[in-house]
Amino acid sequence: MRSVRHLPVATATPEFLFADEGLSTSEGLASLGLDGAVDGAEEQADNGEHLLQVGDLAKASGKTVRAIHHYEEVGLLRPHARSKGRYRLYDQAALARLRWIGKLHDLGLSLAQIQEMVRLWESASSAPGAMARIRGVYTRKLEETRAQIAHLAALEQELAASIEYLDTCDTCDPGELVRACTCCNHHDPAEPEPHLVAGIHGGTGGANGAAAR
Repeated sequence: MRSVRHLPVATATPEFLFADEGLSTSEGLASLGLDGAVDGAEEQADNGEHLLQVGDLAKASGKTVRAIHHYEEVGLLRPHARSKGRYRLYDQAALARLRWIGKLHDLGLSLAQIQEMVRLWESASSAPGAMARIRGVYTRKLEETRAQIAHLAALEQELAASIEYLDTCDTCDPGELVRACTCCNHHDPAEPEPHLVAGIHGGTGGANGAAAR
């Protein structure tokens, strides 16, 4: 029987897969969360700490791989080492930095402001001086946060009072016209309407608004 010859099957190399996107092999693998996966061996720092590949770091921090690489580009993050295959490896300090960046974003700081904080820290002449600068930033953000909390608490009370006020509308005659709401007799006239209720019919000329128009 004649032996069957099989044609060679072309396999896609990493370079071929990512060429159309203008990415290098390492960048392409990283964008898929596979940075360092080709090494296949765990890497450790000199102190025995397990180092994270970028995909693992992204999962642990809740950031995307592209965001992590961007933080590197703007100087907010640096890999701890490179694997044998020249892939980025990160320590727990990198994870702490990413979580720190996330917290500052939650506080409303922009990426440029975070970069400035890092610059202030790195340019300080002493440890107490560096800490004083960071403390100043945090003190201002604490004041702003407390003001926001007080503002939201006031809105919460206004909403609760408005809902309680509007609950009595269920007792109103279904045949009552909307314009009657401007002179409601189901509430004590000595008690002012909540702002979120008064504004509904306010500014339209009152009960004679329709006639005025």
